Amino acid sequence: MEPNPLNPIYLRAAGVSLLIDLSSGEPSVLHWGADLGGILPDLSLAGVMSGPVPHSALDIPVVLGLLPQASSGWRGRPGLRGHRLAAGNGGRDGVDGDALGIGVDRDGTRRGFSARLRLTGCRATERSAVITTADAQLGLTVVTEVTLHDGGLLELRHHLTNDGGTDYALEELAAVLPVGPEATEILDLTGRWCRERHPQRHSVQQGTWLRSARHGRTGHDSSLLLAAGSLGFGNRQGKVWATHFAWSGDHEAYLESLADGRSVLGASELVGSGEIVLAPGESYLTPALFAAYSSHGLDGISDAFYAWFRGRSKHPSTPRPVVLNTWEAVYFNHDLTVLTSLADAAADLGVERFVLDDGWFRHRRDDHAGLGDWYVDPNVWPEGLHPLIAAVTDRGMEFGLWVEPEMINSDSDAARAHPDWIAGPGSGLPLQWRHQQVLDLVNPQAWQYIYDRLDALLSEYRIFYLKWDQNRDLSEMGHAGGPSVHEQTLAAYRLLDALRAAHPGVEIESCSSGGARADLGILQRTDRIWASDCNDALERQTIQRWTSMIVPPELVGAHVGPPTSHTTGRTHTLSFRAITALFGHFGLEWDIRSLTGPEHDELRGVIELYKEHRTLLHTGRMVRADLPDPALLLHGVVAGDGSEALFALVATSTSFSEQPGRVAIPGLAPELSYRVEVIYPRPLDPDREDPGVTGRDAASTYLQTSAPAWLATGVVASGQFLSESGLPMPILNPEHAILLHISAA
Repeated sequence: MEPNPLNPIYLRAAGVSLLIDLSSGEPSVLHWGADLGGILPDLSLAGVMSGPVPHSALDIPVVLGLLPQASSGWRGRPGLRGHRLAAGNGGRDGVDGDALGIGVDRDGTRRGFSARLRLTGCRATERSAVITTADAQLGLTVVTEVTLHDGGLLELRHHLTNDGGTDYALEELAAVLPVGPEATEILDLTGRWCRERHPQRHSVQQGTWLRSARHGRTGHDSSLLLAAGSLGFGNRQGKVWATHFAWSGDHEAYLESLADGRSVLGASELVGSGEIVLAPGESYLTPALFAAYSSHGLDGISDAFYAWFRGRSKHPSTPRPVVLNTWEAVYFNHDLTVLTSLADAAADLGVERFVLDDGWFRHRRDDHAGLGDWYVDPNVWPEGLHPLIAAVTDRGMEFGLWVEPEMINSDSDAARAHPDWIAGPGSGLPLQWRHQQVLDLVNPQAWQYIYDRLDALLSEYRIFYLKWDQNRDLSEMGHAGGPSVHEQTLAAYRLLDALRAAHPGVEIESCSSGGARADLGILQRTDRIWASDCNDALERQTIQRWTSMIVPPELVGAHVGPPTSHTTGRTHTLSFRAITALFGHFGLEWDIRSLTGPEHDELRGVIELYKEHRTLLHTGRMVRADLPDPALLLHGVVAGDGSEALFALVATSTSFSEQPGRVAIPGLAPELSYRVEVIYPRPLDPDREDPGVTGRDAASTYLQTSAPAWLATGVVASGQFLSESGLPMPILNPEHAILLHISAA
């Protein structure tokens, strides 16, 4: 329909609303936040949008559009940056006006840099809008798509088309949303290899808080979310506005606070010099900016993202199988006898998916050679992978395989035959990383080779799962002498899409040196991510906690590693490692062949526990308590109807207090009565007839002379009591945890 300045766009869902004003001729967000109700007040939006004019400023109120523009007086970061190229400098038409100094091309297109995009069309429904703005003189059209999903998650993207007669060099096209004046604190995440997604927060100051990711992939230090909230906002309280940019390549995310009192959250693809030049008629589509608002803290942000993930038709619907990955069990020791004995041990414990990691293909006896040679190594596997796959499937497990298709070793048959397939700046090669380079998937021959090899493997063998790795930054990423992170990312997406279309029954995990490619762009093409190469349970408590702020646990690989972590050297009890891994897509990364006696029985019991509760873990609401003691964490999952919950109480360090005291358990239905009991590890109680998964290390979990009485017998209390008054909790040793099961009585 044609735009009507008297009819704003009003979208509502799940306690969130978005109000876009059209009256100025430039679409502007008047409100993004709490639901404004079914009927808007009868007032002039032009009057509401029109603010005062301060001294030493423009003579009219400044409009903050969906695409902020200097032509409207916006003095912050512009939403669109670029310029039109003259003929003879990349343009395709002659220029007459240039000789006269008026900057007009032969077809009448103004050769400027500052766009004046104004409303030309709009279509809207109750949950979405498509808004068209254009600058006819500059020859640009932007179509903005806005969708408010059922769970309250907002999705925003722009589609820019060059309508002019010469090339247009795009430098930035950002998705931007205003936040409320209560947003006085910033929270984002950072990290490194084996320490991904750790939080940092500070107060909002005038200026720009900018996070740049120049890794060619998302990056270990990528924020995953950028949140602004009211003073002291936490897991369960405070107003929060949060965004996530769904892109696996270079990008920037920012919060900008201007002197006029307005603040915005924004994000854009970080484009290399000359990387995106639009010929006449060509278009560029931004990655999606996903945004959530919550009036009750960060848990509300998770609710919105989880609802979007779980509402997808392609979201995994079958129970997430127990995985054993062979890497930390055998590394490069690929021997059929060894791996068959590992499969025996896995099947005995109840493992459902067996994944063969790095080392199965030609020349791959260590990480110095072989990437690119995606043929089963006949020296290691003279009969191919068939004997191992038969051993795995005969034992009732699915078979999975590790691949790293986007990389290439210089020491490989592929690189020797096709040195031009190695991506680089055009003169020399980038520095090596893990002895490898990047395969130039923008090259159609290289892309087709990789597709054909993977398609052949998936066609020949009964492979149910690919662990798809990507183990280096894309430094100096180039194709044909120009930067190519943008096209490389799209080529990787196309590769994943094509293989999934050809082999729809194969699940794919996105691994990237652990958690260096965790974003909604890659997750729309894969079935889970590997959160980190670190299996240290203490590190994983933080990594998984903040990964699950956006990504639901069924999509986050979480494995029980060996007693002593090979990345940190820390030693933890089995119960602590297992409870940590339960709150994800559970698996093992451990040489379990030597397990005997109580430890074997305990691990088997944990796997049974996961199978019993995985439906709850992978469909329920994530709940994180705000505890005053920084040494304690309480997090869990509550069923959608409130009938059941599973919580972990975790001691990450020693506490200032002698005892934790009463700990409230939030997120339960206040009117229901619940039974609360510790199900793992059970306190050692000789009178208990049903010891459950006690664990040989149960005694080491508790540091106390006497435990709270309810610990051995369970307790019944109302949801209101549990969330307001709480229960006295046992004193836990540092780096220990207990698992609480809560069920409606």
